[in-house]
Amino acid sequence: MLSTTWLEKRKPHWARLEQLLESAARDGLGTLSREDLRDLGLLYRQMAADLAAIREDPTSVHFARYLNQLLTRAHNTIYAAERSRPWAALGFFSHTFPMVFCRNLGCCLLACAVFVGAGLVGAVLCYQDPDFKMKILGPQMVDTIERHQMWTHSILTIKPVASSAIMTNNLSVSFTTFALGITAGLGTLYMMALNGLMLGVVGMACWLAGMSLALWSFVAPHGVLELPAVVIAGGAGLRVAQGLLFPGLLPRRDSLAASGAEAVKLVLGCVPLLVVAGIIEAFVSPTGLAVPLKFAMAAALFVLLVGYLAGRREPGQT
Repeated sequence: MLSTTWLEKRKPHWARLEQLLESAARDGLGTLSREDLRDLGLLYRQMAADLAAIREDPTSVHFARYLNQLLTRAHNTIYAAERSRPWAALGFFSHTFPMVFCRNLGCCLLACAVFVGAGLVGAVLCYQDPDFKMKILGPQMVDTIERHQMWTHSILTIKPVASSAIMTNNLSVSFTTFALGITAGLGTLYMMALNGLMLGVVGMACWLAGMSLALWSFVAPHGVLELPAVVIAGGAGLRVAQGLLFPGLLPRRDSLAASGAEAVKLVLGCVPLLVVAGIIEAFVSPTGLAVPLKFAMAAALFVLLVGYLAGRREPGQT
C-alpha cells in the first residue's frame, strides 16, 4: 500500500505537469520556455513511473485513473506537436543544431583536444621510429606510400559506390563514437585518440616520403567537414558521459536522459556534414583538380561551417 507521505510528495509534480499541459493547450507548445519544456519531458517520464507504482496498489484506483489520463494528455501534447511541424527538420538544422553545438562547445573542444593530441603523438612516434607506421597502417598502405603513390586513385573508377561506402563508414564511426559515451566516455576517448593517432601517422609517413602536398590536397576538400563532424560526434559521446558521471541535482537517470537528448541532437547534426564530405571525397578530392583550387575550396567550406555553427545564439545572448 502506498503511503500518504509519498502521495503528498508526488501531488505537486502532478499539478505542475497539469499546469504545463493547460498552458500548452491554451497558448501552444511553442510559447513554453526552455525550462518549461525540460520540466515537461522530465515530468512525463516521472509520471509513467508513478503510474506503474500506483497500479500495484488496489486502493489507489482513482489516482491511477487520474494519472493515466494525465499521461495520455502529456503524450499527445508532446508527440502530436512534433507531427504537426513538417518543416521541423529545416528548423532543426538551421537553428537548433548550431545552438546545441554552442551549448556543448566544451565537450566538443575536449574531443578535439584528444584527437589533435593523439595525432601529434602519432606523428612524433612515426618520426622517431619509422617502423611504427607499419604497426598502425599495415604493410600494404606503407608499401604504397614508400612507392610515392596515393592509395586513393581507385576511388575515381567507382565514384558512386565509393561515395556510398565512404558515407556509410563515416556515419558508422561517428555513431559508434557517440554511443560509446555510455561507457563513462572511455570508449569515446578511445575512438577519438585512435582516429587522431592514425591521421598523425599517415601525415608523418607521407611527409617522410615527400608526399605531404599530395596527401593534404586530397584530405583538405572533404576533411574540413568530415573531421569537425567526427569531433562533434565525440563531443556528443562526452556529453552523454557528463550526464552519467555528473548528474548534479537531478537523479542520475534524469540527468542521463537530458544529456542524451542533447547528444542525439549533436550527432544528428553531423549527418549532413558527413554526407556532403562523402560526396566530395569521392568526386572531388581524388581528382586532378589544381591543388590551389582544392585548398581554396577547403578554405571556403571551413569559413561557411564556422559561420554556420557560430551564427546562432541562445535567446537573450549577445
